[in-house]
Amino acid sequence: MEIAYRQNLDLLCVAPKARPAVCKILDYGKYHFEQQKKAKEAKRKQHTVELKALRLSPVVDTHDFETKLRQARKWIEQGMKVKIDMRFRGRMMTRQEVGKQIMNDFLEQLSDIASVEKKPSLEGNTMSLILAPQKKK
Repeated sequence: MEIAYRQNLDLLCVAPKARPAVCKILDYGKYHFEQQKKAKEAKRKQHTVELKALRLSPVVDTHDFETKLRQARKWIEQGMKVKIDMRFRGRMMTRQEVGKQIMNDFLEQLSDIASVEKKPSLEGNTMSLILAPQKKK
């Protein structure tokens, strides 16, 4: 124990619930710095997936559809997830099959690079679908 006093070492309890408890004699300042460095490195290397949203309408024109399709394709190729919402307003609620067909067309156009993470479902007056980039083989 005499060595610990001379070198400013600390007693760190590694496994306090073990019988007997397991402890290490070390320089706690250096240990803490190394732990912070490891955590920072791990955080820097992790990849967060962003969720982008697009809103469609059951009465969308072909040019608008293609523009939104290009934007979704760009985001998926960058590795982001895309949420497509279709809002039904007023009398459009009676023509949900038209909205479903537009969603299926959108999905079919992106099927080469995207996979469905959440199938189209109606929640209130909004039908939504989530697309994710396909896993690379």
